[in-house]
Amino acid sequence: MLVVFQSILPIFLLVLLGVALKRAPVINADFWVGLEQCSYWVLFPALLFVTMVKADFSNTEDLAVSSAAIISVVVMSGGLLVAWPLFHKLRVGSPAFTSLFQTATRWNAFMALAIAAKTFGQQGLTTVGLVMAAITIPLNLINVTVLLWFSGRGRNYRVLVYRIVTNPLILSTALGILVNIVDIPIYEPVMTAVELLSQASLSLGLITVGAGLRIMDALKPQPITLLAVFLKLIFFPLVAVGVGLLTGIEGNGLVLLALSASVPTAMNGYLLAKQLNGDADLYAAAATLQVAGSFFSIPVIMTLVAYAAAG
Repeated sequence: MLVVFQSILPIFLLVLLGVALKRAPVINADFWVGLEQCSYWVLFPALLFVTMVKADFSNTEDLAVSSAAIISVVVMSGGLLVAWPLFHKLRVGSPAFTSLFQTATRWNAFMALAIAAKTFGQQGLTTVGLVMAAITIPLNLINVTVLLWFSGRGRNYRVLVYRIVTNPLILSTALGILVNIVDIPIYEPVMTAVELLSQASLSLGLITVGAGLRIMDALKPQPITLLAVFLKLIFFPLVAVGVGLLTGIEGNGLVLLALSASVPTAMNGYLLAKQLNGDADLYAAAATLQVAGSFFSIPVIMTLVAYAAAG
């Protein structure tokens, strides 16, 4: 476990650097908004595009991991929706439930890709990239639908379609897959420029994660906040590993599947919570606690799953 811990320590150090820089008086506050937008619209899509262009789609193990990830998301989402009447009886309001749902099912791809690249190299990056390619559309579809359904507003599904077709992560992933499968040639200097952008995405993305944390919101967590931490960091990985074992996934594929499920929630869900009548404060508190808790839970989960995968 110490080896895994040391491997992912640089990732969390970059997150802590983001926390410190956000609160230091040396950087203008407007910078963080621009960095978040640049990461979301330019840097991260560049990484996904390059990863998909270089991916080996003949690797059936990677495709099996991606399929297991989709099943895991559906199982987790379905379980939470079935449990809604229980939450309702416990007087959990619709906004709080949608934030619990989001923080329990979304995943921080910045962290998953960075940890996968650090621990398994290019193969880890490719596998987790394919997982992201597989679950980005279902995750956005499910979460936006839940937010619209529970928001109390008019359920305008044009908003849902628009968010999907304009999502830069979806577009860049689909374009990279198309270039790979059709074998579309790309002018070498252009590809080199995109690769240079992709190299900056993980480090800056992790700093952005740290800058987005809301420390004060997490100091006195509510029970539902702690439940969101448990569901994302412990229960969801168990679901994913269970699905992986049932579908015959072994070795590093199982570990990477567990990693994808065990990272904290994505920070962009906070913006959705604000826009679609969710509980944004709950989302921020849960995301902050999940990042802190994952510093300890991810090494344990990866180590245990590695032992199990090795037999």
